[in-house]
Amino acid sequence: MSTVATSQIKLTPEHARPRASVRSRLQDALPKIVLAPSFAITIIFVYGFILWTIYLSFTNSKTFPSYVITGSRAYRRLWGWTFDTDPPSSWYTSITNMGIFGFLYIFICLALGLFLAILLDQKIRGEGVLRPIYLYPMALSFIVTGVAWKWFLDPGLGLEQTLHQWGWTSFHFDWIKNKDFVIYTVVIAGVWQASGFIMAMFLAGLRGIDGEIMKAAQIDGATTFQLYRRIVIPLLRPIFLSAFIVLAHLAIKSYDLVVALTSGGPGGSAWLPSNFMYEYTFKRNEMAVGSASAVIMLMTIVAIIVPYLYSELREKPR
Repeated sequence: MSTVATSQIKLTPEHARPRASVRSRLQDALPKIVLAPSFAITIIFVYGFILWTIYLSFTNSKTFPSYVITGSRAYRRLWGWTFDTDPPSSWYTSITNMGIFGFLYIFICLALGLFLAILLDQKIRGEGVLRPIYLYPMALSFIVTGVAWKWFLDPGLGLEQTLHQWGWTSFHFDWIKNKDFVIYTVVIAGVWQASGFIMAMFLAGLRGIDGEIMKAAQIDGATTFQLYRRIVIPLLRPIFLSAFIVLAHLAIKSYDLVVALTSGGPGGSAWLPSNFMYEYTFKRNEMAVGSASAVIMLMTIVAIIVPYLYSELREKPR
């Protein structure tokens, strides 16, 4: 009798709880254990090297890293504020090209992406075929895009040569070899690749708008232009902001597209800050100056992303 009672006591749920709690704790800790190595690698090889680059920008590093702190000398040399050495004139060329490329790249991609999204939102025939066609360029790497457009824009191989063979001998399009226009060929290739992705973002936003709002506006007599101007486009504000962040990030860190398309252009005329950073760090043995340019690029990205994150976090409580 006592043996049966003892066995029943051992099988009660109260005595099984400690084992269940240990198992649940292990299940809760398993995702953290799995993610811990990748998290540690990210901390070391991303944020750790960001701090290392910032440190190098305040040293006199040349071919190899140096631990001699020289203050802001690399930054002063970068901007031409020191007189003991010649400033790298290509830095101002890179900044100018960044302004031209960034503005045209972002503006044209937003405008063209919105236009294509509005067209596809009209439920036209062949939408299922057109969407992959527009999105396909984004699946390509910038290297492939640059090489393809280099062949297409080369006066001796591509568009100009083809039109000359067809009899239009007066046609000339040598932007890719003209130092004053070569940056615009980078804009053309970049817009071709990214506009389809922006179109997909806007199309998703358009499909998420409540149709009842559109019908109510049409009943009230709103024209198609007024409908998009006063209702649709304002409702797409979060999409505009997200697309702007993505495009600005791509523009600032663009490197391989310039190298594959123009090889830097005649005399470095197509350089962007990323090309300047690579050239001075790994080819001209000016690691401190290259690190300073990388830090300025980082600060530019932070200046764009931080306000975006702040606006997003501010909207959630509302």
